[in-house]
Amino acid sequence: MKKIEMVDLKSQYQKIKTEVDAAMQSVMDSGAFVKGQLVKDFEDRLAKYLDVKHVIACANGTDALQIALMALDLKPGDEVITTDFTFVATAEVIALLHLTPILVDADPFTYNIDVEALKRAITPKTKAIIPVHLFGQCADMEAILEIAKANNISVIEDTAQATGASYTFSNGDTKKAGCMGDIGTTSFFPTKNLACYGDGGALFTNNDELAKKIKIIANHGMEVRYYHSMIGINSRLDTLQAAVLDVKLPHLDEYNASRQRAAAAYDLAFKDVKRLQIPTRNASSTHIFHQYTLVLNAVDRDGLKKHLESKGIPSMVYYPVPLHRQEAYKSDRYSDVDFPISEHLSRNVLSLPMHTELDDEQIKYIADSVLEFIK
Repeated sequence: MKKIEMVDLKSQYQKIKTEVDAAMQSVMDSGAFVKGQLVKDFEDRLAKYLDVKHVIACANGTDALQIALMALDLKPGDEVITTDFTFVATAEVIALLHLTPILVDADPFTYNIDVEALKRAITPKTKAIIPVHLFGQCADMEAILEIAKANNISVIEDTAQATGASYTFSNGDTKKAGCMGDIGTTSFFPTKNLACYGDGGALFTNNDELAKKIKIIANHGMEVRYYHSMIGINSRLDTLQAAVLDVKLPHLDEYNASRQRAAAAYDLAFKDVKRLQIPTRNASSTHIFHQYTLVLNAVDRDGLKKHLESKGIPSMVYYPVPLHRQEAYKSDRYSDVDFPISEHLSRNVLSLPMHTELDDEQIKYIADSVLEFIK
């Protein structure tokens, strides 16, 4: 059995090495390392895949979130609601722009933003909602969009962990993650489902005016060279990374299907184990398993991690500290009792290896090793 990795990027690369190497060599030959034609080509092909009018590539997923908020013309003190149980970047950009992050609890089953908690958090100062499509499946977007429309609030989807997932509305319409709100954002960090070999990100929108503003903001606030119509930043996807992404995009559905097969095998192994809560699927969303995350019930998490490590199996805790308890985001408005689900998850989640190259032998060995400790 080959070595088990949390994410096996080397084996994935070997399967597409010829394509990737040729694409990267073409960039080297062109000498167009910034804003080369391949960036535009990739944006166009990703827009077609997502069925969205505009894809604007940028330097990373955090920049994408910041640019999205800047494009909405929010003012210092405006409130932006997001989930307490997520990676810090989502709240970080809100605070960086002198907006007020309003954190709400997670749903106990999908771990995405809790819709009822979201409703309670809305005030006259609420100007935007950032739902995070956590671990690979969409938040309850139909309800979120209804709430946003009723309160004249913008929606920015954080799709960093769910690019390629789909959401089906009650009327039968299906949309890709990131293409339902006003703006969608994503990251192409190497471990993502659609990933480059460095940093990269993108924004999605069907709004022509927002797309124009996003492009200007990402280019130093400049539409015409050396003429700056608004405050901007410098955030661009380099051509080498676009070349990698352009090769990987046609494989994305295949990659996500591989993750789903691995998740199904894990599910089968753990389904009757009461001390393990397997990932719950949102009935309206596909789940593309950026992470396969168990919730432990009366299990020594540190002990299990050490046991797996002794067997050569990596595991990770996403996330050990909810945002409301992070030193940078502590506030008198919050108390631990406001976040029972986030608190429970942060104490009990454990993510197992999940990637496109997991084989049956590895999955069985990982599952058996978990059960050996549990039982």
